[in-house]
Amino acid sequence: MSGGVPEISVTDAVDLLAGKNPPRLVDVREPDEWAVAKIPGAELLPLSRWPALALEKLTDKLQPLLIQCHHGGRSARAAAWLLGQGFTDVTNLAGGIDAWSEQVDGSIARY
Repeated sequence: MSGGVPEISVTDAVDLLAGKNPPRLVDVREPDEWAVAKIPGAELLPLSRWPALALEKLTDKLQPLLIQCHHGGRSARAAAWLLGQGFTDVTNLAGGIDAWSEQVDGSIARY
């Protein structure tokens, strides 16, 4: 847990995303970062455009959400904000896309 935010490792996230009820994978990095590297199936909601974008796009407070960024810091802040707004199933991807590239899919660019 990072400041009260549930976290999951990238290796455990692979199983979670492949499961029967996978979470919505939300990437809070910026568009220039997204252009360099992205996890397949992720949805870009840049942290610089929160909270308006999050409130517009994330309307089901019961939907499982997996939040990711580059290393896990911004996504932890976004996840904490969502939890504070009453979202009930929010998890931070520990290590972010950098850990994903190192441990899960080496074809994803590191930066």
